[in-house]
Amino acid sequence: MKIVKLETFCNRFVGFLVVTDEAGNQGWGQFSTYNSDITATVFHRQVAPHALGQDTDSLEQLLTLVPEREHKFPGAYLKRALGGLDTAIWDLRGKIAGVPVTVLLGGTPGKLRAYASSMKRSISPEDEAQRFLKLRDEFGFDAFKFRVANEYGHDVDVYPGRSEGMAPTIRKALGDKVSLLADANSGFSPKRAIEIGRMLEQNGVEHFEEPCLYWELEQTKEVTQTLDLNVTGGEQDCEFVVWKEITERKIVDIAQPDILYLGGMCRTMEVCKMAAEAGMSVTPHSANLGLVTLFTMHLLRAIPNAGKYLEFSIEQADFYPWQYGVLRNDPYKIEDGMATVGEEPGWGFEVEPNWLARSEYKISEHTS
Repeated sequence: MKIVKLETFCNRFVGFLVVTDEAGNQGWGQFSTYNSDITATVFHRQVAPHALGQDTDSLEQLLTLVPEREHKFPGAYLKRALGGLDTAIWDLRGKIAGVPVTVLLGGTPGKLRAYASSMKRSISPEDEAQRFLKLRDEFGFDAFKFRVANEYGHDVDVYPGRSEGMAPTIRKALGDKVSLLADANSGFSPKRAIEIGRMLEQNGVEHFEEPCLYWELEQTKEVTQTLDLNVTGGEQDCEFVVWKEITERKIVDIAQPDILYLGGMCRTMEVCKMAAEAGMSVTPHSANLGLVTLFTMHLLRAIPNAGKYLEFSIEQADFYPWQYGVLRNDPYKIEDGMATVGEEPGWGFEVEPNWLARSEYKISEHTS
C-alpha cells in the first residue's frame, strides 16, 4: 500500500510520526528524543517528499534512497528522521498482520532481563548504592549500571575520588550475586580508562561503556585490547561505514547501537548482522523511557546475538520530566527484574490525547 499521509506531533523533547497508507491503515513511530521538533522539520523537508507515494513494503529501499537523494546532508538529524519513518511503518505492518513487531523480526514475545541504568553523576557512591538496594527490593533488579568519569571530562572527575569509589561501594552494599556495569560517557584518556578499568575488574564489573572519546576509535581499541572486562560502545554512531570499522576491527567487545540514533529498526538489524559476523553480542543503548526502550525490547527478543540484558532507565521526573504524561498505557513494567514484550499488534503503545493536543502538528500529504 502506498504512503499517502505523514503527520508529526512534537515538542522539544519527544516527537511521534503517524504514517497512513491508501487503505487508511496507520502506524505510529517515534523520532529520537531531544530536539525532536527540529527532527520533525528535517523529516518534512528531506524525508517525506521521498516517502510519499512509495509502498510501505519498500521501506528497506527507502532507507537507502533517502540518504542518497539527500547526500549533502549526512549525519544525525537525517538518521533520527528516518528512525521515525522506519518505526511507524513497522507498527503499521504489525497491526495489519495482527502480531507484535518482534514476530515480524523473527522473534517471540516474552521476558528480558533488565539492568537498572543510572544516569546521575551528581550522586555519591553511598547514595547510589542505597538507591540500587531499593530498586532491587522493589523490582527485583539483579544488574545495575552506574556512571564514572565526567561526561566528556578529559580525565577531570565530577569530584576527586568519585570514580574510584563507585564500584567498591556498590559491590559491598549489593554483594557478589548482582551484575555491575559502568559508563564513562567518553570521559577518559586511554591511560586513565585503563587505570579505572583495572579497578572495575577487581570489583567484578563486567561492562565498561564508552571509556574514551567515542570518535577516537584507536583510543577505545587500546582500552579494549588491554582490559579483561567487556568494553562496549557505539551508541552515538549512526553511519554504516563507522560500524563496519567498529565490528571488523573489534574496536569494542559488545556493540551498543541506539535504534533511533541509527535510523530505525532496519538499519539496526544491519548493524546487528555486522556484529554477529564479528562474533559480537549486542546490548543496545536505550537510556530513557521514550519508545527507544520499547523498540529495543522487540529487537532483543528477535536477534540471535542479543546481549545479556536490556538497558532500563531508572530516572524519574526530577531527571526526565518530559517522559511523563506521554503514553496512555505502560509498556515498561518490571517484575522480578524482567521487562516483557507483550502480544499486542505492532509496538503496542498508545499516546495520551492530551499530550497530542499540546504538541506541534505538521502534515505532508501525497497530492497525485
